[in-house]
Amino acid sequence: MKEWNEFFEVEQKEPYFIELMKKVDEASTLGPVYPPREEMFSCFDWCSYEDIKVVILGQDPYHGKNQAHGLSFSVKPGEKIPPSLRNIYKELDSDLGIPPANHGYLVAWAKQGILMMNTGWSVAEGQAASHKKFGWKQFTNHVLEELNNHEEPLVFILWGNHAMDAAKGIVTDPKHLIIKGVHPSPLAARGGFFGSKPFSEANAFLEKTGRGAINWQLEDI
Repeated sequence: MKEWNEFFEVEQKEPYFIELMKKVDEASTLGPVYPPREEMFSCFDWCSYEDIKVVILGQDPYHGKNQAHGLSFSVKPGEKIPPSLRNIYKELDSDLGIPPANHGYLVAWAKQGILMMNTGWSVAEGQAASHKKFGWKQFTNHVLEELNNHEEPLVFILWGNHAMDAAKGIVTDPKHLIIKGVHPSPLAARGGFFGSKPFSEANAFLEKTGRGAINWQLEDI
């Protein structure tokens, strides 16, 4: 596979995916669903398959209005930086000496080859994990299988049990680097997220394999 369009051409014809999107559409008639349908898979738009260097695997989209836009941990410009992302910024500062940006819009990372995906891809407003049983697991498995088959070595950053469980048994190619860690949410971060240095570890691997380090610095907006 060379591009995500090839993946979606096959996937959207699968019975499970048709049923899954039907459930999302039905949920949308009952109230707001995030991210909006047109942004649900935007991580693939910002990061082409061939250019991927790093995969950051999150859990669910943010369930507040105007937050989620299809990239895990990222929020739209002008939105308050969520607690988990604030902790990511703190660790980035500690690890690489990069001060926090004044926003939470992570598209600049995606443009460098960082695929920021979740294990779940939709959620009802104000209801965390509300679409957990819709069938997103199968879709996520298929995405991870394609990533595992990537010709180039990738870095998989798995924060939290949901991410680690999702990748278990799927991300198996020894050429890839798997970085496992505590989730950056305030409830979990003090249990080992701080001081884990995932950014420098990822860059060291990318440089060693000739893929080129990520510039994690985000410009203020």
